[in-house]
Amino acid sequence: MIGKRRGGRELQPVAEINVTSMVDVAFTLLIIFIITAPILQGGIEVAVPQTEVSALTAESNSLIITIDRDSQIYLGETPVDPADFPEAFAQIVAGGLVDDVVLKADSLATWGVGIDVVGIIQANGFPVKVVAEQRPGR
Repeated sequence: MIGKRRGGRELQPVAEINVTSMVDVAFTLLIIFIITAPILQGGIEVAVPQTEVSALTAESNSLIITIDRDSQIYLGETPVDPADFPEAFAQIVAGGLVDDVVLKADSLATWGVGIDVVGIIQANGFPVKVVAEQRPGR
């Protein structure tokens, strides 16, 4: 790469690293991770009520029961008819893989469905943990 220029002077090799392509790849990956991170959380999206709460920790063997605003019940991410919920919940619990039950209900869901679900959870011997958001301003 060393040669002669028109003025008779030698060209010196350039010892700089071109990082432009590396930065482009890094920014592209960053954007991909920013976009996909909320998708990876999983679960059913509901607007939980706001109140004074303490931190809730979910165990690795926690079963999350979700009630959406249309009063549809989900065991994990599987929709279950409210009439079939007692039997479906009892079958899952009978497997022995559930240590903890967490109830996540939309603030606009019908309260009667929520009370039925709480009663079934307690009848199967589990305490009920309810998901809520911390009220702003505290």
